[in-house]
Amino acid sequence: MNREDWLIQIINASIKSGKEILEVYNSEFAIEHKDDKSPLTEADKRAHLAIVSALEKIGLPILSEEGKHMDYAERKNWDKFWMVDPLDGTKEFIKRNGEFTVNIALIEDGKATMGVIYVPVTKTLYFADKLAYKIENFTSETTSINELLGNADQLPLSQTRTNYVVVGSRSHMSEETEAFINEQKEKHTEVDILSKGSSLKLCMVAEGAADAYPRFAPTMEWDTAAGQAIAVASGAKVINWDTKELMEYNKENLLNSWFLVSR
Repeated sequence: MNREDWLIQIINASIKSGKEILEVYNSEFAIEHKDDKSPLTEADKRAHLAIVSALEKIGLPILSEEGKHMDYAERKNWDKFWMVDPLDGTKEFIKRNGEFTVNIALIEDGKATMGVIYVPVTKTLYFADKLAYKIENFTSETTSINELLGNADQLPLSQTRTNYVVVGSRSHMSEETEAFINEQKEKHTEVDILSKGSSLKLCMVAEGAADAYPRFAPTMEWDTAAGQAIAVASGAKVINWDTKELMEYNKENLLNSWFLVSR
């Protein structure tokens, strides 16, 4: 398989996963709690299995939020692997607001280089490998990269707005984030806040609907890897707040530092 084949595989995996998620979303689902007390639904499990089944044939290791987490002693030697969040935005899923996503990224030598984010409820697909794209109403699996690109809009999309937009989380808003927003209000004539759940916040900067996404609160690597690949391919930056360098992946501790996504 070449890279185009890999991209098609992870796009199709996200579609399969999205269908599994929607079956649960449209039912009376039960909620469990993981060891860290965060919620887990049947949708997380089914999405994970659908993605792993689709990606195993490629032959690269898979690190998924819902899978077994390999010891660093083993995964530190991975030069390429898939970083997966089968259902990002479980709280949004439980609230039934539709703002949850399927996230699959290719990590190469610690960098997120290819990514897919699929929004099951709106059927919106974001994907990137060197360049970033968006497709609306994407529901069918594909076998042709040319057909895929023929229906896609390259990111960022053309914008006519003059305001400065900061995108934030519906579920998290720290004091530091509020301070960042206040700083922008001193620099720009008009600053607006766009609230989004899950990895959609990175997508908003990637497509140009927002100018910045400050995240000064905890996240895990699988929360951001696919979004970073898409944002960077669109010309945006995803910067570790401490090092001022691009965010890196497959660290011994999979917890992210604070970061800023900006154009």
